Amino acid sequence: MDIRTVAVIGAGTMGAGIAQICAQVGWKTLLYDAFPEGLERGMEQINSFWDKGIARGKTTEEQKSEWGTNLHPTDSLNEAVSEADLVIEAVPEIMKLKQDIFQQIDSTAPAHAILGSNTSGLPIGEIAQVTSRPQNVIGMHFFNPVPLMALLELIRHDGTSEETIEAAQNIAEHLGKTSILVRDVPGFATSRLGVVLGNEAIRMLADGVASASDIDTAMRLGYRHPMGPLELTDLVGLDVRRDILNNLAKAFDDSRYLPHPLLNKLVEDGELGKKTGRGIYDWSNGEKNNRDHNI
Repeated sequence: MDIRTVAVIGAGTMGAGIAQICAQVGWKTLLYDAFPEGLERGMEQINSFWDKGIARGKTTEEQKSEWGTNLHPTDSLNEAVSEADLVIEAVPEIMKLKQDIFQQIDSTAPAHAILGSNTSGLPIGEIAQVTSRPQNVIGMHFFNPVPLMALLELIRHDGTSEETIEAAQNIAEHLGKTSILVRDVPGFATSRLGVVLGNEAIRMLADGVASASDIDTAMRLGYRHPMGPLELTDLVGLDVRRDILNNLAKAFDDSRYLPHPLLNKLVEDGELGKKTGRGIYDWSNGEKNNRDHNI
């Protein structure tokens, strides 16, 4: 499939990152968010990333200008998807919200459009079933920060067509990503492994086994992980990790997946990680610092 126009639904951290890389490969990219302030923050995130690249000598003002002409913020969902060859939904991990969005997309997007969901754990089949074209629906799980992370996890549900899978794999390659293809099972491959490791690291922190930075250093240097599980949890968002764990516990009817009480407490206190300035670590001064945790 020849992709010329892309619609990204949701201008949060992930949506903005997805829109950015789509604009950078030359696709006309419409970025939609239901909230004006969210759309503004998303555009600011993209421009800030480009400006940092210019400051480091990795990109040029000319590239930023060229990429910027491909990027179009909009407050109209219908405008965003009406001519799209590819729609990527990147709204919060709430099934009802995603289903509502997909119903709206289905009523407006061209019949040939690939409909992707950037979910890290919700069943793709349940999202696809609310549309009239489940064969066009596929999970497209990007990783944060989207412009830098090389992996794109593609999730096929039982009704996803081979044509859609092949198109999604070609899209990944065009975006400079390496794709993997997994079945539509709870947590897919990456989230299921990642959140279990992160939850156990939180348990170790709460038990006083070691400091957060030492636990992360153990995994970085001992297992060659590029980032420790606690820092990664802060980057992804503690609320996102908690929701995935709860979904896994429910799907498998297995209490071993339940989020640790420390994770629940931090989320309840609004300490969601780097995006709020505090999470496992204290990020308030712009740097990562250990903090004491009591539960």
